[in-house]
Amino acid sequence: MVLGLLCLMYLITYVDRVNIATAAGEIKRELALSNTQLGFVFSAFAYPYLLFQVFGGWIGDRFGPRVTLFICGLIWSIATILTGFAGGVAALFLCRLLLGVGEGATFPVATRAMQNWMPAHQRGFAQGITHAFARFGNAMTPPIVAWLIAIVTWRGSFVALGCCSLVWVVVWVWYFRDIPADHQGMRSEDLEHLPNRGVALTTARQRVPWKRLTRRMLPVTTVYFCYAWTLWVYLNWLPSFFLHEYTLDLAHSAWFASAVFSAGVAGDLLGGVVSDLILRRTGDLQRARRDVVIAGFLSSFVFLLPIFATHDLRVIIPCLAASLFAAELVIGPMWSIPMDIAGKYSGTASGLMNSGSALAAILSPMAFGRIIDLTGDWHLPFVLSLGLLLAGAALSFTMHPETRFEEDGV
Repeated sequence: MVLGLLCLMYLITYVDRVNIATAAGEIKRELALSNTQLGFVFSAFAYPYLLFQVFGGWIGDRFGPRVTLFICGLIWSIATILTGFAGGVAALFLCRLLLGVGEGATFPVATRAMQNWMPAHQRGFAQGITHAFARFGNAMTPPIVAWLIAIVTWRGSFVALGCCSLVWVVVWVWYFRDIPADHQGMRSEDLEHLPNRGVALTTARQRVPWKRLTRRMLPVTTVYFCYAWTLWVYLNWLPSFFLHEYTLDLAHSAWFASAVFSAGVAGDLLGGVVSDLILRRTGDLQRARRDVVIAGFLSSFVFLLPIFATHDLRVIIPCLAASLFAAELVIGPMWSIPMDIAGKYSGTASGLMNSGSALAAILSPMAFGRIIDLTGDWHLPFVLSLGLLLAGAALSFTMHPETRFEEDGV
């Protein structure tokens, strides 16, 4: 049930995060925006998202996931609803800023919840399946938003999705407990499989050794930035890519984008399962985490190359899908690494790692929009993705998930 609630949270947050990409054409036409302005609006989400990665992870470590995610959920739900009432660039920007505030802490705090609720040998699976639901959210959002736009306009679509988010918020705060042993539904045989048998290691609030932890996580953050650059290209621009480069209508561009995102669901799940399988068989964290990450980066690079050689959608769509599938193999092992390394500081550590994604979310959409306005070539921004996929594979050798943080310098 706890893992199921977290899966739903990942799905809902991504629906509320990427719904604007499908509605972008309608928003752009009604508010008379350029691609550069649209990219600026897309990036607004990422400024507070970057700030609250580390700060939110620390709050989750200090005050617990139950209350932290309850407050976060209220904020992102309200931000989604308010987006439907935006009347210009400034209002859209502010709503996206508020959405970033609400969603900034969610994944680090969810990782902190998993630290207590998941055995070590199932962390890759837990991270893989939660992020698979995130990609499922990506896949289902374009057709759902296109359908809502046809019924209630783009403004009504944001109001409807925000109200759905509020339902999850209520269920979460009612059901979840920070300490598994405190949950009335837990049995003693269930607790035997959990870290520290489901009870708190200490009741004292932990002081985070910020300088050492930041230095320890910096290579992981850098690698995750390389992955996230390509992810944000897909999330923000893929529906518009099909809409404008291939002059498709909204419905067709939404379904093609959905088909590509569906491949990411399988990649997330498979990457986590394979990572855990290697760990159980070998006990080697480098092979289980690092080597899966490298394979994902290099495969994604190879599958992305053909889109520069053809304009045929029968080739473009499978290649984009295969490239995203390979890139998503990275997710399960990458999100397990903060738990492998940092233990009781895993919320803060995963926030430090995901700040790389937040930085990419700022730079990637603005760079994409600017390149399109200057050149009119919708393929050109993918060249930057190729370079960063290779860089991510090379930098993966610097992460060292086998060395626990508490052992460093002691």
